Amino acid sequence: MKEPYNQYSLLLDRTARKVKWYAQQQFKEMGFDMTVDQWLVMKLTDENEALSQRELAALMYKDMPTVTRIVDILCTKGLVERAESPADRRVSILKLTQEGREKVTSSRKQVRSIRLKAWEGLNEKDFDEFNRILNKIYENLT
Repeated sequence: MKEPYNQYSLLLDRTARKVKWYAQQQFKEMGFDMTVDQWLVMKLTDENEALSQRELAALMYKDMPTVTRIVDILCTKGLVERAESPADRRVSILKLTQEGREKVTSSRKQVRSIRLKAWEGLNEKDFDEFNRILNKIYENLT
């Protein structure tokens, strides 16, 4: 096969950037005082009990310095706190503060509406094919 992969790689990258850009614009319009990545940290922390920063970085496919910076900002905002792991004092476990938990809970509906915007005009067959292709790409890299 010729080089159509380059075209599709560019399309995938462009689309991923556009989705993140659109979400960030909506966050600003909705008055969320955070970035998309900060919200993702809070969501993942809410969904995973006793999550370490290293585990969080793996879930986000981000490097440790990036995750550390995001967590530092969220700690400063009073939305996330670090606790010492009972199993290993060198490991910090992340927990949402009460304010952080309330912010995640109250913003889920708005975040869902942002995601639904991207899916407008797609039918079940489109979703099935999209799901199949993305899973195949993911499997190829695993």
